[in-house]
Amino acid sequence: VQLQASGGGLVQAGDSLRLSCAASMRTFSSSAVGWFRQAPGKERAFVAAITRGGDSTYYADSVKGRFTISRDNAKNTVYLQMNSLKPEDTAVYYCAVRSYSGNYYSDSGYDYWGQGTQVTVSS
Repeated sequence: VQLQASGGGLVQAGDSLRLSCAASMRTFSSSAVGWFRQAPGKERAFVAAITRGGDSTYYADSVKGRFTISRDNAKNTVYLQMNSLKPEDTAVYYCAVRSYSGNYYSDSGYDYWGQGTQVTVSS
């Protein structure tokens, strides 16, 4: 299983970015996917998650109303649309997949992780 996160970059506050997470796995459509982020000196934190069918989504309070997670199972890809970016969104963003439902907010239930993509938001 390989997860390739991409789409990060350096932007200004208020700008938008769309992250992609491309998976090379046959069971992708049966897996929930989450995005997490880790800022310098901080622990990894939950950002958003989407169930395998895309019918349910979950967000951290800090990104609700600004970020949108979606998926295209035909392309084995999950997206994270990030709007109205703030300097506090600066972090390395990781995508991860899990085979079973549960506490999507916890990183402990995810089986595979991508390598991360850097997002830097300047003020």
